[in-house]
Amino acid sequence: MQNLISSISYDQGEIINNILRLHVSSHKIDCDPTYSKGNFYKKYNVPEPQLKFDISPCLPEVVQADCRHLPMENDSIDCLMFDPPFLATKGPSLSKDDDNNKINKRFGVYPTERELFQFYTDSLVEFHRVLKDNGVLIFKCQDKVSGGKQYISHVFIMNEAVKVGFYPKDLFILLAKNRLVADWQIQNQKNARKFHSYFWVFEKSDKKIEY
Repeated sequence: MQNLISSISYDQGEIINNILRLHVSSHKIDCDPTYSKGNFYKKYNVPEPQLKFDISPCLPEVVQADCRHLPMENDSIDCLMFDPPFLATKGPSLSKDDDNNKINKRFGVYPTERELFQFYTDSLVEFHRVLKDNGVLIFKCQDKVSGGKQYISHVFIMNEAVKVGFYPKDLFILLAKNRLVADWQIQNQKNARKFHSYFWVFEKSDKKIEY
């Protein structure tokens, strides 16, 4: 007897494999447009996608491509995994080699919040183009506080996805046992530290939510 699938987990691989089990009939990811080194697949025993892209490839088998302009036909895949940057900053701090900059260096950054969120919207449009009808987009994202402002990113992403033509089919929450924290974040804390991120499951569908 299979265990009941929960919406929360400390295990990223468990969440992805549960999404594939529940929502993807082939039980595999066809495309990852932000593949990087593929550590996610190797570490969590998730089947490798056939199509691997990245804006700055680290491996020879990864094709250089901007996820907003993928070299793919319309309506050509069943499942796409998207794990984009979630931070935005600019200035000389990016060149520093100190503890305060570990988070930026680990996850990558956009120059401004406006550009980051426009990147999300443009990517959603492109993913809607390449996915087949009823195809599934897995979108990893995280809320944050930046410049003293709350950015509830997962709500923005859902709203933009619905506008593009996706149906929000499911939502999983990845809990963190610990986080990278800079000294200044402790000394000047004004908001609760985020110890979770989200995996949205969007379906390319005409389904609508009516409240």
